[in-house]
Amino acid sequence: MVKHVVFFKIREEFTDSKDFACQDIIDVLKELPDKIDIIRGYELGINFAEKETAYDLCLISVFDSEEDLDTYRVHPEHVAAVEKIRRYIDKTAFVDFKIS
Repeated sequence: MVKHVVFFKIREEFTDSKDFACQDIIDVLKELPDKIDIIRGYELGINFAEKETAYDLCLISVFDSEEDLDTYRVHPEHVAAVEKIRRYIDKTAFVDFKIS
């Protein structure tokens, strides 16, 4: 099994509407498990800590293998979702790791 953890930082121009931006991202991404059958687990959460170094949103997804994760990355539904949310995102960070 493989976990894919992504952190999203919302663009400063959306600071006054950060909650809306985060919820819009969640609404788009939460549809993916119903569209991409290789996703084994999927969690989304909005950060509540008010720290300058904190990211605003986190996605944790689980796949059977690295190959499935690679397939997810280029899946047309995932690519379309990324295009929809890209306007909100300043930067991302991610970690991919194997779990037993």
